[in-house]
Amino acid sequence: MSHSKIEKTNAARLLDRAKIAYELVPYRVDGEHLAATHVAEQLGEDIATVFKTLVLRGDRTGYFVCVVPGDHEVDLKAAARVSGNKKADLIPMKELLPVTGYVRGGCSPIGMKKVFPTYVHASAEGLPFIYVSAGVRGLQLRLAPGALIGYVGATVAEISRRAEE
Repeated sequence: MSHSKIEKTNAARLLDRAKIAYELVPYRVDGEHLAATHVAEQLGEDIATVFKTLVLRGDRTGYFVCVVPGDHEVDLKAAARVSGNKKADLIPMKELLPVTGYVRGGCSPIGMKKVFPTYVHASAEGLPFIYVSAGVRGLQLRLAPGALIGYVGATVAEISRRAEE
């Protein structure tokens, strides 16, 4: 791997400003495979430590964010319940960039255009570190789950279940 300087993202600069320890970890992007499972493979890490950031819209509260393990899918009923909604759905892909400032495969829970209520899957709390997108495809942030939860003011909850194989 070349030792070229990794370009800091807005998410990384925000963590710097908050004096939160993290590591920027690059990986090879495959435009056909943006799934967290591919990212975990590239990083050589357990899929349980690689979290994906999903944006949902609730019928009462509007947009909110769910951060779930890479091999999980959001439980829409549970996500709606913890976020104070009756019903919630993932936002359409075309809304992701205008709403968050991020593209699919590079959506970070840190530094979105607006601060949205954020929910992190409970499994994160038992891990020494997790990975989340640094805000661009090909770059992950490795940080302590408590640091992420505290920084974004997240609620920890059971919001997902293991995806069906």
